[in-house]
Amino acid sequence: MINFSLPTTDSLKALKAAARERILILDGAMGTMIQTLTLTEEDFTANGQITGPGGQQHRSDHPQKGNNDLLVLTQPQAIEDIHMQFARAGADILETNTFSSTTIAQADYGLEAAVHDLNVAGAQVARRAAQRAEAEDGRPRYVAGAVGPTNRTASISPDVNDPGYRAVTFDDLRIAYGQQIDGLIEGGSDLILIETIFDTLNAKAAIFAALESFAKLGKRLPIMISGTITDASGRTLSGQTPTAFWHSVRHARPFTIGLNCALGADAMRPHLTELAGVADTLVCAYPNAGLPNAFGQYDETPEQTAALVEVFAKEGLINVAGGCCGTTPDHIGAIAQHLASYAPRKLKELANA
Repeated sequence: MINFSLPTTDSLKALKAAARERILILDGAMGTMIQTLTLTEEDFTANGQITGPGGQQHRSDHPQKGNNDLLVLTQPQAIEDIHMQFARAGADILETNTFSSTTIAQADYGLEAAVHDLNVAGAQVARRAAQRAEAEDGRPRYVAGAVGPTNRTASISPDVNDPGYRAVTFDDLRIAYGQQIDGLIEGGSDLILIETIFDTLNAKAAIFAALESFAKLGKRLPIMISGTITDASGRTLSGQTPTAFWHSVRHARPFTIGLNCALGADAMRPHLTELAGVADTLVCAYPNAGLPNAFGQYDETPEQTAALVEVFAKEGLINVAGGCCGTTPDHIGAIAQHLASYAPRKLKELANA
């Protein structure tokens, strides 16, 4: 049974107050910024010295280049600097660099044992940037513990010849997410962001795990939930429309519901409109910088992306906005400027929150 009688954190109260007054700004694409650093295998592993916050040493025989989450341990200053760039650009909420920090995802790199340290350090690095930014301009920043979908789906078989087969179970996901969320909370996250959801059953496991973690903590953190529409059908990979997706996760009473990734702002707009029409909580959107070109790069300029996101605000669809793949601090800065004069989407429940 879900216990909603747990007291909420001060960050939730502060976020609700800020959301009444303006559209909040989420940061942009960590992966895009990491790519600009052109790091080597030695950079990713710190020449084999992978050390957790408590001094624990981690080793793996697998190549680590591309394991971006590992950089919170081996290149923490570089990740903190990226967070700082987004904060200075106008972001209110900084996402931890922990998108793949579950035992399920880290199995590809042989670093399942490092998961706790990855999440604790990921939150600590983002927290340092948040504190630095607030010291500069006096505006609070909030840390969202990023929980990605993993690389497995609980609803769809990976084997076309065996449609009943599943590569992962609900409990597998719940346990993995629970380990991740415990670490994110220990590291100092203000929120939990369950994002890029292509399979709602995965999201339900993450929600369940978050509620278990809150029960251990004795307080309830805000949960942000963000799905992804994978193609022109207007559905998630597991087949849900935005309306069905909302009704599947509404029981969690999320701080925000929204969409991110896969699509640019222009293609996301009709799906966001549908979601905003049914949700009785805040709506968040952080689209890609358009669609990738033939080389997998994003050509949409900051001004182009911001102008498209501005349409969301003009039509009263959003309370939180940011960017996903391809969006840089310049994109987030432009979005913040374009949205500064718009009131957030109206929500009856906010008046009594």
